[in-house]
Amino acid sequence: MKISIITATYHSEATIEACMDSVLGQGYSDLEYLILDGGSKDGTMARIQQCVDPRVRVISEPDQGIYDALNKGIAMATGEVIGFVHSDDFLASDDCLANMLHLFESEKVDGVYGDLHYVDAQETARVVRNWKSKPFHRALLRRGWMPAHPTLFLKKEVYDKHGVFNLEFKIAADYDMMLRIFKDDTLKFAYLPQVVTKMRLGGVSNGSLKSIIRKTREDYKAMKYNQLSNPLYTICAKNLSKIPQFFTKG
Repeated sequence: MKISIITATYHSEATIEACMDSVLGQGYSDLEYLILDGGSKDGTMARIQQCVDPRVRVISEPDQGIYDALNKGIAMATGEVIGFVHSDDFLASDDCLANMLHLFESEKVDGVYGDLHYVDAQETARVVRNWKSKPFHRALLRRGWMPAHPTLFLKKEVYDKHGVFNLEFKIAADYDMMLRIFKDDTLKFAYLPQVVTKMRLGGVSNGSLKSIIRKTREDYKAMKYNQLSNPLYTICAKNLSKIPQFFTKG
């Protein structure tokens, strides 16, 4: 089963090598790695171009932000399964992809997700927040539960059916996308109880109080778009559910 991994970059000189190493160091051979750079002016492209692995395809051109870049990657992807590894993130171990793809094949599912660690931007061995998921059932949607989006890998046919990221959302397009997908009761998902992704703190949606407030507003908008009943309850439950993540460091 072929997998396409997509990384969107912009001024990611400090982290892109670790990101790429974590993808290309996986113990899985049938891999396509797509890197979509938004026209970086720093040393990002120089670091990317040091890699001569034939599995890597690179495009560098202006875009409308990370979701636009990811949409381009989805359109380019030729794998049966698509996953994302953002340029500030890295895969937690070299068996992540093999273990996820085993579930795709053995459980005959449309999507697989796992756990995520937020780590200190400088000391990446230090876990700051532990996002531990659970097996999915649709009643969880109303409680504001979702898996960590960077750990969610989906069959390409899911995007063919449900479309790509809605660029009206600047921070919460991933949540809007997941609501669309997880509401579909014809799709089947599997949970891999393993840390799949390590995310450096300081991303767009968690970098400041202002961005957290904006993310909450966009989450609410996504709930309305996707016709969740009682979105005020869901937005409160969603935010409260994150509190234990700061006390269970994994």
